[in-house]
Amino acid sequence: MKQQKLMFLAVGLTLSAFTLAADTGLPKLAVKAKYKIGFAQTESNNPWRIAQTKSMQDEAKKLGWQLVYTDAAGSAAKQVADVRSMIAQKVDAIFLAPREEKPLAPVILEAKKAGIPVFLIDRNVDQSLAKAGTDYVTFIGSNFIEEGKRVGEWIAKKTNGKANIIELEGTTGSSPANDRKTGFDNVIKKYPGMKILASQTGDFARDKGRQVMETLLQAHPEVNVVYAHNDEMAIGAIAALEAAGKKPGKDVLVLSIDGGKEAVQLVVDGKIAYVVECNPKFGPKAYSTLKDYAAGKKIPAKIINPDREFHAGNAKQLLNTAY
Repeated sequence: MKQQKLMFLAVGLTLSAFTLAADTGLPKLAVKAKYKIGFAQTESNNPWRIAQTKSMQDEAKKLGWQLVYTDAAGSAAKQVADVRSMIAQKVDAIFLAPREEKPLAPVILEAKKAGIPVFLIDRNVDQSLAKAGTDYVTFIGSNFIEEGKRVGEWIAKKTNGKANIIELEGTTGSSPANDRKTGFDNVIKKYPGMKILASQTGDFARDKGRQVMETLLQAHPEVNVVYAHNDEMAIGAIAALEAAGKKPGKDVLVLSIDGGKEAVQLVVDGKIAYVVECNPKFGPKAYSTLKDYAAGKKIPAKIINPDREFHAGNAKQLLNTAY
């Protein structure tokens, strides 16, 4: 009798351990012809976001899938509420472009607990709070650190390692802003003659970038390089420079990341010196990754999109291919 009890206890412990292991795994996704998908967008106030949303909507329409779309309007709190609404609607999966790294991590865990797999696109979350392959399926996007590094290396080569730089950062707490600064700073610190005079957020917005540039330009008239974390802030900075009587491309080199058609045209015009692409057309890759996951294929923790660069030597030829 005692042996039977011990055996039962051992079986019970084994089952408990199995249940615990299953609970820590990612939610499964059945293979279906059509899915109900959530897409929690962070904002829609610039060409990059508009192009990304269109790509996600177009691909859903092409596949005949139902897309539950929300726009957080630049609010992390609203985006959390948007994802919770998708969980309540019992979508099959969620595509999330996190507004900020920390606030969105907990709601990813809520989706996991509800049995809904989450795919992060274009922005990541704090890995100490939610991990790829454990709490969400994967991150699909660009290598933001590499983007910042490429800009830094271009400046170093162009200026022979001597530059007075103003840096316009993206949204505070977002992975692109964090990583584009890290990659850039890692290059700049190798060159004693390259100095970051000021670094301040322009929140990835054109008018905010203009306002910040106006203020920093008054404090640092010796600036000869502007590094903007996206096209919108670069275009705002150009407006501020011109209003101050400076010539972008001659008096001050302007560099940016994203590669929208307006920015590439400014490269053609000589006002922007260099742009690293960050392609917003996520639809095909996002949905094909979801189908692969449902089919049981192994999905890497990060799927990095290939990105081009635009400069005086190729901008005219590539202009029509920019988003």
